[in-house]
Amino acid sequence: MKSSILSIFKTGSCAVAMIIVGVSCKKDGNPNNLPPVNPADYEGKIDGFLSSDEVFPNNVVAYWSFDDTKNELKSNTAPFSSLNDSYGTGVRGKSLNLANGYVYYKQQFNAFKTDQLTNWSLSAWVKLKNNALKRTMLFQMARPGVFNGNINVALNTQSYPATNDSTLRLNPTFLTVGGGTQDNLNSAAGQDKVNLNEWVHIVLTYDYSTGVFNNWINGVKVGNFPNRGVGNNLFKSYEPSEVFFGANYNAAGMPVSADVAFAPMTGSIDEVRVFNKTLPDAFIRSLYSLGKAGK
Repeated sequence: MKSSILSIFKTGSCAVAMIIVGVSCKKDGNPNNLPPVNPADYEGKIDGFLSSDEVFPNNVVAYWSFDDTKNELKSNTAPFSSLNDSYGTGVRGKSLNLANGYVYYKQQFNAFKTDQLTNWSLSAWVKLKNNALKRTMLFQMARPGVFNGNINVALNTQSYPATNDSTLRLNPTFLTVGGGTQDNLNSAAGQDKVNLNEWVHIVLTYDYSTGVFNNWINGVKVGNFPNRGVGNNLFKSYEPSEVFFGANYNAAGMPVSADVAFAPMTGSIDEVRVFNKTLPDAFIRSLYSLGKAGK
């Protein structure tokens, strides 16, 4: 007990005495009875994750690590062909290096069939330069005999010279239920500023219920046109489909049209994941932070 205080108040002809007793109480530092926390459980973690492999692992339907293999690791699918490819130092482990080259998977991936892929996200690390001449197809979920694939991760490397190593225009597209295409573009001021001398993290997310198509670069949401609509504008993963890294059919010497906008890629690709889920914003930022830390 700290103290007792005697106060006297006069009310009319009477005096009323009040004794106020102050009591010292010890605060409970765990009022909700939470379990104890061990700091050692968080050592080496970023946002609670030890590595990128822990980010929605049950929703990763395709994964390329490029650690001395070009196989897609979920299905163990090997490429049908490749050109001018090698391995180098990646953002984590090894990476796929292309010198005017590409990698081509002719087999239909079960995870990319129409009824398997509605909501989706794609995460990839890339290192390349602008070239002032040709566009670059980082990844394409291609349709045999058709120029535009179900998903086309196009980079507008033709827009700037190789000496410009601070700007990257991301212009991905997807095919729709109605047979057309929808796109997004990071054309607003500041959205395309990167350091092309370093690895760049690219993420695309698609929400089938809303038609929102978001694009991210280095943990920051970019793209001026995310709301792509529903109905006939919704994404559709047509079958059959194939996969390219670094090219489309025309750039790979298997022309399906007269378009010559793309050339085989020169640059590096690493840690490519396709999710059957629209990744929440915080987890996209976590993937970026984990990759920067080599995790």
